Amino acid sequence: MTIDISTAINSLNTKKNLNHEYVINGTPTNEAEYKAQVQFVESENENGIAIFSSTQPYSWSQISAEQSALQTAYDANKYQRDRAEEYPSWQDQLDMQYHDTVNSTTTWNDAIKAVKDKFPK
Repeated sequence: MTIDISTAINSLNTKKNLNHEYVINGTPTNEAEYKAQVQFVESENENGIAIFSSTQPYSWSQISAEQSALQTAYDANKYQRDRAEEYPSWQDQLDMQYHDTVNSTTTWNDAIKAVKDKFPK
């Protein structure tokens, strides 16, 4: 998955405890495209139609830095996504734990360890 501009803007909004609404027309890949394709809502008129701001609350460098940081974090956690798909269902895990307790076995520990070994941190 590639982190997009929208995700970066939402992340900056969250970090700054703001709620800048915006519209993106296209897929900006540089500062000129960002300035041309991303409009932030300043207010709305009496009919509820958006009035766009002539300025942008976030610079291209802020957006691209946030996008890069989010992409790095996403890529670094691939093992977690891989493990989540590989683990037995929670129902199967509970069944394994029950049988391990009753039979003094290590089926559940072995199953979990196999997934962690397959997808290390």
